[in-house]
Amino acid sequence: MCTGRVDLAFILRAFFNGIDGVYIAGCRLDECKYITQGNYYALNIVLLGKRLLEHIGLDSNRLRIEFMSSAEANRFVETVNDFTQVIRERGPIGEKEGLRREELKAKLGELAKLVPYLKIATRKKLSARLKNREEWETLFTREEIETLFRELPSYYIDPSKCQACMTCARRCPVDAILSGKNLIHIIDQEKCIKCGTCLEVCPPRFSAVTKIIGQPPPPPIPEEKRLIVRKGKESSN
Repeated sequence: MCTGRVDLAFILRAFFNGIDGVYIAGCRLDECKYITQGNYYALNIVLLGKRLLEHIGLDSNRLRIEFMSSAEANRFVETVNDFTQVIRERGPIGEKEGLRREELKAKLGELAKLVPYLKIATRKKLSARLKNREEWETLFTREEIETLFRELPSYYIDPSKCQACMTCARRCPVDAILSGKNLIHIIDQEKCIKCGTCLEVCPPRFSAVTKIIGQPPPPPIPEEKRLIVRKGKESSN
């Protein structure tokens, strides 16, 4: 598989399933046969992944990427052996870091849920092509990652503006919007992945979706108040 297809979700899933270390090997930078240069994207995903591991208290050395040609079998063996030794020294995932298994799984699960948000928020840097190794360490800073989580958005549908057009519900990639004919829509905050699709697709004439940062969204409207009575139907009754 081309390293350009390595997704942050794959890496987090491996750690969630108990893998102690993730090693990724790709073609040499600038030697990709595709114009997309997917190995640069893989590098940036790994650099982001390392900072995320640090954010939840894991050793970032549990994740590594190396670049080599198909003719460099010796380099592949050497780097794999070195990485294996590094992981042996660190032991089972979470143990040396002082994280209990259930606590670790909860943190990784929350991270995995936020992958779409994280990729959207860092999309410009994920497309960078840094050739200098010294620049790799500063592509994503710890302060930047802290800010991403501190400014984690929530999305809320204003009951007074929602017209139950179902546009947001149809476009939500994870079916996190409770909808229905003539029913004010509600975002299930537990399912929401913070991608912002609902905000983007809500018709401007309604502008019912609000982005909230730094505070929890208002509680959902009671079920008995969700029904929208159209003016024509109201007068006919």
